[in-house]
Amino acid sequence: MEVEVSWFEGCFAAAGPGQLTITESTMNSTVYQRVLEEHVKPSVKKLKLKRNWTLQHDNDPKHTSKSTKDWLKTKKWRVLEWPSQSPDLNPIEMLWSDLKRAVHARNPSNISQLKEICIEEWGKLSLDQCQRLVDGYKKRLTEVISAKGGNTSY
Repeated sequence: MEVEVSWFEGCFAAAGPGQLTITESTMNSTVYQRVLEEHVKPSVKKLKLKRNWTLQHDNDPKHTSKSTKDWLKTKKWRVLEWPSQSPDLNPIEMLWSDLKRAVHARNPSNISQLKEICIEEWGKLSLDQCQRLVDGYKKRLTEVISAKGGNTSY
């Protein structure tokens, strides 16, 4: 029996949400690099970020693999470095939480509906919502530093 595996990948900036993609395979470094290749640049262009942008992802093994690090270097993309045991302060996690709540409220009954609703709800993410997450980033970082890496309100 073959099980369908779906990965939802997306990006955003203060300028708004970028592309959302659904990958229907096992996510590994190679697939992750393909997703970046196909979706980050169009999102950067759509959001008019020009050259002054930095990729932030977490310490997932597919993000930190030698293969992915080498790939990112060839692209000359700036990547925000994170300590391996750091709290997850990536603002997209908050955006994913908002998306999950919106999708859950619509109560999809199958995978096809889930995908359709995710795409619709991603399209409803507002510039304001994205801007607030970026604007609050410094405060979150300051709170973690004050707590010496311990628990915070985030």
